[in-house]
Amino acid sequence: MKLEEAIKSNRFTDPAHKASVNLMYTSYWMKTHLNTVLKENGLTIEQFNVLRILKGKHPEQMCVKDIGSRMIEKSSNVPRIIDRLLIKKLVKRTPSREDKRETLISLTDNGLKQVESSNILVDAMQKRISGLDDSEATLLSELLEKMRNTD
Repeated sequence: MKLEEAIKSNRFTDPAHKASVNLMYTSYWMKTHLNTVLKENGLTIEQFNVLRILKGKHPEQMCVKDIGSRMIEKSSNVPRIIDRLLIKKLVKRTPSREDKRETLISLTDNGLKQVESSNILVDAMQKRISGLDDSEATLLSELLEKMRNTD
């Protein structure tokens, strides 16, 4: 669907303005699809992000601060997300031996299974809705990185 149809407007100051609006609209569109798929596994996007971060270091443990630094949504409340994952028995918390103020987080066996099954659903959803071949996806990633590098 064309952006103009989706937001019922064609008033953009220039192509860069339209691209920015299109990027924001597409981001929310992707997030909606992702929420729908993850809900099937009882996860939020932020919880899934924490689980994927922990899976990347598995079987090592990570401190909350390091998890937070890797989050896609930087304003996420990582301790609260971890508390929810603890209730679901997807992660475990261990006090650090080196720094008593710090706690270390790791995946449980259930957490590892949950992130792996969620990854399958998310990958299938992304392939289904992306509409891009590999070279187009590579170009899009390069353009988005170029956009962020102006900061």
